[in-house]
Amino acid sequence: MKRILIVNVNWIGDVIFSTPFIRAMREAYPDGYIACLVHPRAREILELNPALNEIIIYDEEGEHRSPVGKLKLILCLKKKKFDMAFLLHRSFTKALITFLAGIKERAGYPSKSRARLLTKCIEEPSEEIHKVDYFLGIAGSCGIAPKGDYYEFFINDLHRNYIAELLRKEGVSGKDAIVVLCPGGNWDPKRWGKENFAKLADNLCEKYGAKVVMSGAKRDLKLAEEIRGMMKNISIITCGRTGLKEAAALFERSSLVVANDTGTMHLAVAMKAKTIALFGPTSPHLTGPRGDGIYSVISKNDICDIPCYDFTCKDNRCMALITVEDVMQAAAGFLTQNSK
Repeated sequence: MKRILIVNVNWIGDVIFSTPFIRAMREAYPDGYIACLVHPRAREILELNPALNEIIIYDEEGEHRSPVGKLKLILCLKKKKFDMAFLLHRSFTKALITFLAGIKERAGYPSKSRARLLTKCIEEPSEEIHKVDYFLGIAGSCGIAPKGDYYEFFINDLHRNYIAELLRKEGVSGKDAIVVLCPGGNWDPKRWGKENFAKLADNLCEKYGAKVVMSGAKRDLKLAEEIRGMMKNISIITCGRTGLKEAAALFERSSLVVANDTGTMHLAVAMKAKTIALFGPTSPHLTGPRGDGIYSVISKNDICDIPCYDFTCKDNRCMALITVEDVMQAAAGFLTQNSK
């Protein structure tokens, strides 16, 4: 039985992008033992994934930050006697850890001058490609042909029941159409204007009779409250009241999700929720939704090069070009009066 370690990436959206690779590994090694090394912030992304036998946490800012902490991780991996490691992360340190852990076969891209640490170097793509394809390129170069590029996220009835009860307490019935807005983003230029979200929410309430829910992490609470304060209609805020699993259950229950280019947008797509994704400084070609979900991408950047990482940009023209009317037009294709 092959014992396989997947060394994953660190961010929520990128870890979601890795799930087609994880599924491809299980398809290639149906009887293998497959573990995934991942940052603690992304644990929830992989929990309940039936393709994995084990999730191993690499807390590089905490428990494993020091040389002693890294040595403990290396010894832990060594005891597990993995035969193969697939390095989705480009880190030199992570490649060194798999080498020192005695994993005989180590495949990945030879970035960060780590070619000497790999037994199989995968040729880098000649141009930038979507992260899903970037990860699947490692599988393909190792003779593994994936059966699909859709990503996955798994929840259970505990998460569904939590959301059902939360919505019930907020006065939402099982027959109500729910539109979830995700106004947050890990950097400001990716965020559509809060006044736009407020106007959109009112239009959705008035035209479709929808119940509007604003979803996000605890850090998005202030933003959600500001948007609610601009609205004429009532809205519900779940920021800080859900983990990723419960948020996924909310997306599954929704009639529509409208989100900036964030990990939660990809979470909605993974749950097969009808999703409108708003793109400005980032490229849908590189980080847009993938798979067989029902989604629409709105990107109207006509002047700046993308992706753009000017975090100090004050103009934010790329997001300002997206109008409420643009989003309402896309929403019309997904919504009917009081129905999903």
